[in-house]
Amino acid sequence: MVLRIGVISDTHGLLRTEAERSLAGVSHIIHAGDIGAPAVLEGLRRIAPVTAIRGNVDVGDWARRYPETETVHLGTHCFYLLHDLQALKIDPAGSGVNAVISGHSHRARINLIDGVLFLNPGSAGPRRFKLPITLATLDLDEGGHLRPIIHDLDK
Repeated sequence: MVLRIGVISDTHGLLRTEAERSLAGVSHIIHAGDIGAPAVLEGLRRIAPVTAIRGNVDVGDWARRYPETETVHLGTHCFYLLHDLQALKIDPAGSGVNAVISGHSHRARINLIDGVLFLNPGSAGPRRFKLPITLATLDLDEGGHLRPIIHDLDK
């Protein structure tokens, strides 16, 4: 059985219908910051349980309940969440982390470094810098493999 996780970031207050469709059927959603408004998380929670962190635009009373970093265990994997990868202060490989999930750059990226998956789903909010509108899904298969997929919401 495959566990599918939705990974989204930089919504900046906008939860697109295309994002909701792409996340339909996931078991859990990770939001890597710059949520923008609590309504975004309310919409995501209608799809699946959500783990969210605060990004640099997340200010005000509603945002204080979300940490700047979070470690979450899903399936047999450990995920470390932070908004800006440049602020990473741990050694993921030495900390037992299987994947580092970040946002901030608005650029989708998948890298494997020292056996640790680094995933940035890009931005699913208002278009910025002529970059594509993206999010990711992450499949955890029975063999323990992490299989990330970037979804272009423009297509």
